[in-house]
Amino acid sequence: MVGYAVAMAITRGAAVDVDRLVDALAHSGLAVGSDRADVRVVHAPGRVNLIGEHTDYNDGFVLPAAIDLGVSIAFWPTEDRRIELISAESGELAAIDLEDIGPRRGTWADYIAGTAWAMVEAGLPISGFRGVLDSTLPAGAGLSSSAAIELAAAWALSRGDEPAMDPMRLAQTAQHAENAYVGVRCGLMDQFAVVFGRVGHAQVLDCRSLEHRPVALPAGVALIVCHTGQPRRLATSEFNTRRQECERAAAEIARLDDRVRALRDVSPELLERSRPRLDATAFRRARHVVGENGRVMSMISALERGDIPAIGQLLAASHASLRDDFEVSSHELDALVEVATMAPGTIGARMTGAGFGGCTINLVHDDAVDGFGAAMLAGYRDRTGLVPGVFMVRAVDGAHRVADAKGGSVA
Repeated sequence: MVGYAVAMAITRGAAVDVDRLVDALAHSGLAVGSDRADVRVVHAPGRVNLIGEHTDYNDGFVLPAAIDLGVSIAFWPTEDRRIELISAESGELAAIDLEDIGPRRGTWADYIAGTAWAMVEAGLPISGFRGVLDSTLPAGAGLSSSAAIELAAAWALSRGDEPAMDPMRLAQTAQHAENAYVGVRCGLMDQFAVVFGRVGHAQVLDCRSLEHRPVALPAGVALIVCHTGQPRRLATSEFNTRRQECERAAAEIARLDDRVRALRDVSPELLERSRPRLDATAFRRARHVVGENGRVMSMISALERGDIPAIGQLLAASHASLRDDFEVSSHELDALVEVATMAPGTIGARMTGAGFGGCTINLVHDDAVDGFGAAMLAGYRDRTGLVPGVFMVRAVDGAHRVADAKGGSVA
């Protein structure tokens, strides 16, 4: 019975099932052609952030990885200026006129419409399509489903070809869609990770200079994402408030040192000198960001030298800071971290994503994965009465066109 429970508790990422998506398009009721070979399939991964939370919009450093859970779109390119896209999960239809995109709607369709709007703003050609959108990302989990939708849409709007712009500019265009159209003042990390993902690697990004490079993940270590079962609703959360608090702290510290443009520029020593000028909340927010930037650099070093104990310590310190100084954790996230920390074979655990619900990231020795799943299932349920989602993920490549369906009738 234990083995059965573990098997049911742990979900593993899988390759995109092209034929299933094409069949879903065929039965969608949308007006599409008859030849399966004309259907195109694009995929954009989700992402998990190993460390570096709420640092991106403070011009700091992040260390995300694209993962093998994500968003796929099977679509039929059209010559008109209209998108009709059905959610495979809900059956909801998003209908968008590319000649009159209009204001946001308050639904998942905003990420499609916003991407189209931002691509037009950037001078990119876009085309209409009829399609089906499928996601293996748990909704509201903080695994960047919004950025995955944006980048999958960008590829579909480009008829399945790589959008005709520099990859970093593409990531920035998708970020602009979320900032200016959807209304969430996110940093660049999510879109960057979805564009630049690489098999077996995380990606360190300097969010000011945009310099970046891959960092190999250690052999023999599994990445496991645990979902609280409590969805994260970023657009209606305190996310924008946290950003304002950071900007307020940076502006006040700049009165002492005019070289400070963002919290990225603040050293621990300068922060301490500034403490009398800051209200208690602004100081705690700044202390998290300053410390987290240092932890990113330390994590890169620990990964490169294979220092497993240091990796665990850095994950624990990051979670404590997000919980106590940035105040974006929750009872459920804390419970997941506490249970994971006690499970045999766990290297380290922390919340990942912006917080306010969502997921934790856990590094676990390969030979302890099944025991970890059983421990999470039992321990989290005992503490919260909830059943966690447990996902074993791999670091994968970024957004791309998937091998298309074989020829034959769509019907």
